[in-house]
Amino acid sequence: MRRILLFLGTNIAIIVVLGIVLRLLGVDRLLEADGGALDYRALLIFAAVFGMGGSFLSLAISKWMAKRAMGVRVIDRPQGEQAQWLIETVRRQAAAAGVGMPEVGVYESPQVNAFATGMSRNNALVAVSSGLLDTMTRDEAEAVLAHEVSHIQNGDMITLALIQGVINTFVIFLARLIGHFVDRVVFKNERGHGPGFWITTIVAEILLAVAASVIVMWFSRQREFRADAGAARLSDRDKMIAALQRLAGTPPAEDLPDQMEAFGISGRIARGGFKRWFMSHPPIEARIEALRRG
Repeated sequence: MRRILLFLGTNIAIIVVLGIVLRLLGVDRLLEADGGALDYRALLIFAAVFGMGGSFLSLAISKWMAKRAMGVRVIDRPQGEQAQWLIETVRRQAAAAGVGMPEVGVYESPQVNAFATGMSRNNALVAVSSGLLDTMTRDEAEAVLAHEVSHIQNGDMITLALIQGVINTFVIFLARLIGHFVDRVVFKNERGHGPGFWITTIVAEILLAVAASVIVMWFSRQREFRADAGAARLSDRDKMIAALQRLAGTPPAEDLPDQMEAFGISGRIARGGFKRWFMSHPPIEARIEALRRG
């Protein structure tokens, strides 16, 4: 429940902020002054502010959200051998990757998972589940940490936010364009926007968003292959293969909220052919085979 309330509250705050930005830009209406023609410039600005702005605002607060949604305990002063090992391992890998030292934390979950998030390569967070630390050997955990540091090195969080933002912009723009066309041509509404516009826009936005998510998830899968390869360089290929084999023998990780799932080392498994288009992670068998070929 806390995660849901935090997610809803954050999204409401983002909408309010973006609404204020639109008002400051003078984009208050999507229609021309006569209420008939669509103002394409205003619509494009509206779509870009909500599409790109929403995506990057979410990225900007991603560390804050992750800490609160997952209850991440950031290791500020490592106490105990395990905490010291985590800090030193990430410090060594970050130096080798040429990125700033990320914050390192642990969250309580019986599932084997880890994730990285943050606004930039020098302002990131790497977090691992207690289940991962209890289940994996040190070599396997080292490889997982290297995988997450590789995500930071590759700038995957920023790139994914950019791709998501561009796609969101086009979805918002095209959905309202379709809604305006249906409102004028089908429902013969000549001024303003009637129910036909809003109903069509909502339906079109849902359908376009589903279709667009195929592109986003394809990129997400490709970046997992790149992060695995990066982990093999920062740690060791055999250690990364062993970590993936360990993941293959554990239940699919479902502890991360939907908006953070793409950032985890492991994601939900889709068995059906069509559902595989919407997977944020490739099958573990394919990841192991890619490492062995590489």
